[in-house]
Amino acid sequence: MKPPVVLGIESSCDETGAGLVRDGRLLGHAVASSMDAHARYGGVVPEIAARAHLHALRPVVQQALDEAGLGLCDIGAVAVTTGPGLSGALQIGLAGAKGLAYALGVPLYGVHHLAGHVAADTLEHGPLPDPCMVLIVSGGHTSLLLVRDLARDPITHLGDTLDDAAGECFDKVARVFGLPYPGGPAIDRAARDGDPRAVGFPRPLPGSYDFSFSGLKTAAARWAEGHAGGALPVADGAASLQEAVADALTRKAVAACAEHGVGTLVVVGGVAANSRVRSLAEERCRAAGIALRVPPLRLCTDNGAMIAAVGDLLVRAGAEPAPLDVSIDPSAPLERAALHPVAAARAAA
Repeated sequence: MKPPVVLGIESSCDETGAGLVRDGRLLGHAVASSMDAHARYGGVVPEIAARAHLHALRPVVQQALDEAGLGLCDIGAVAVTTGPGLSGALQIGLAGAKGLAYALGVPLYGVHHLAGHVAADTLEHGPLPDPCMVLIVSGGHTSLLLVRDLARDPITHLGDTLDDAAGECFDKVARVFGLPYPGGPAIDRAARDGDPRAVGFPRPLPGSYDFSFSGLKTAAARWAEGHAGGALPVADGAASLQEAVADALTRKAVAACAEHGVGTLVVVGGVAANSRVRSLAEERCRAAGIALRVPPLRLCTDNGAMIAAVGDLLVRAGAEPAPLDVSIDPSAPLERAALHPVAAARAAA
């Protein structure tokens, strides 16, 4: 039998996403962002994000269906982000997914948001090699993972964020530099006119696979304070900061590939859209004889297609659907692709 069309719904932060995947192929997807509503505050406001999801969810699902040339009756399964993320935002997506799955009489699958980022690459480059090394770099997470069968096997963590993630570092330093939110794209643009060797920013935790960008953030802030009363060379600061982040990320990832005998590195998440992270990863992987896979820019940031991709993998692997009382876990660790937390009352019973 032909695998069903899987609808994926993503609402963990400030993007409302819907995507449709069947048998590893992306049929259509749409994203609505509330980023402009948060920009004046310099970061995501949870209540604003949740309200935006409430208004955007139905139109986004319809837009994805229209792009695919499908109707609701063509959906054979629904997948939704159940964590981690903002509690109110996750609840909106889960409520919508439950309603659709119940109305259509199809199974529902809870998906870990970070597993979605990993699966996003499969929509462009096909099945993941077993094993592969995955570097996740997003706004709130930086992790180095050893991945085998994403739908069936547990995920091995080699390193994780100890404090600020790479994306957080970009956002916070951008604000210090007087650049707009979100900070990652702003730093990337400013860095084009700067010298990456102008400032000797530190490389955090050089002897570990864990990540720490809090000290780098502080070093950049102190450097900016040193120019108080004068012109701040923003381009040089941005280029040097970006170089330090890209160096730390790619050096650890390539070293982990070599140590574990893995021939493929997959770089995913919002910060994977950064031009220097991509170019330095290409350079170092080429020198080490490692195959590099990075999703296209449209699949790096949060989207429903990546959640549908995980749902599609789970369906084809014969995984059990989520229970009727599946809930959310805003701080869920990444252990497996499927994430089926239940309400506290049942868990305590």
